[in-house]
Amino acid sequence: MTPTAADVPRTRAAARTALAAARRPVDLFPDDAAAAARTYRRLARLLHPDTAPAAERPYAEAEFARLDALWQQHTAAARPTLTTRRRTYTLGATLATGDLAVLREASYEQDGTRHRALLKIPRAVTDNDLMEREAQALDRLARHGDRRHRAYAPRLLESFRHRETGTGSERRVNALVPPDTLAPPDTPSGGFHTLAEVHDSHPDGLDPRGAAWMWRRLLTALGWAHRAGRVHGAVLPEHVLIHPGLHGLVLVNWCYSTALGDRVPALVERHRAAYPPEVTARRPATEATDIHLASHTMATLMGERTPKPMRAFLRGCTLPAEARRPHDAWQLLVELDALLDRLYGPRTFRPFTMPTPHP
Repeated sequence: MTPTAADVPRTRAAARTALAAARRPVDLFPDDAAAAARTYRRLARLLHPDTAPAAERPYAEAEFARLDALWQQHTAAARPTLTTRRRTYTLGATLATGDLAVLREASYEQDGTRHRALLKIPRAVTDNDLMEREAQALDRLARHGDRRHRAYAPRLLESFRHRETGTGSERRVNALVPPDTLAPPDTPSGGFHTLAEVHDSHPDGLDPRGAAWMWRRLLTALGWAHRAGRVHGAVLPEHVLIHPGLHGLVLVNWCYSTALGDRVPALVERHRAAYPPEVTARRPATEATDIHLASHTMATLMGERTPKPMRAFLRGCTLPAEARRPHDAWQLLVELDALLDRLYGPRTFRPFTMPTPHP
């Protein structure tokens, strides 16, 4: 029988008894969402280990953990789910809404453990083909890319079709491993930020010495992808994630990617001016296409703080003629290192932090 508001325990002893008797969330929490939340809050106060008498402390943490597990099961049951042949994803909050897709938190159970995921769901069914491109690119990078550089792109859990209830619209959904779950347990806090966020926090331009590690890692990511036969096609500030504490970088949103020598399938209209001529003219894309986009992104990030020798370096990477631009990201990295050495001396670690947002 489902409990009601009148059944909510009033004492710690009653709360322990109710928890011990509960086999399923329905045995503890009322059907009404608001009443269920009030019940959970009351039980959490009564059963919190910090309030337990000394004689009950050996059991308090386990009891509190069981209460939390039942509550998580209860709230998960009320959330929408997407089921594939491999997993059932419980959807959480919307993290971002981009030009093509909505990115939602999700979780799934595997081998008795709850895992986190990110579900990338296209906003329009007409973009299903771009979602499929991303899945193909990430699969190719996983299969053919050098494993040492695997962290430079998201990891694909699976790609599947989902038919919406009511409308019958079928969307291609990409399930991804959240990048922060791949970091070591002792990783400094701070999480990932896009280069767009970095730019917004440094409106007068980022010190090139602080941007150097981001630039170097971006070229490494591109060199890795190009050797696996893929052009990213949209190396824009919103698509480059950096982790300040780790000095890590992940190149995301591979929906615009293509094989070397094929056309970039679409462009982000608000960034049209950042694209090289071969993209806007619908000509074949090469390694030089990504190098142009990456160089434009870094030039924008550093702004007026870019020294003259570095401006000349960037001009060579963004020439209108695709054939005259550099094509080898690895060789370009060597040349960048030489430039940085001439400008700033031997490379040293420079801590980088993002401003703390105001409440």
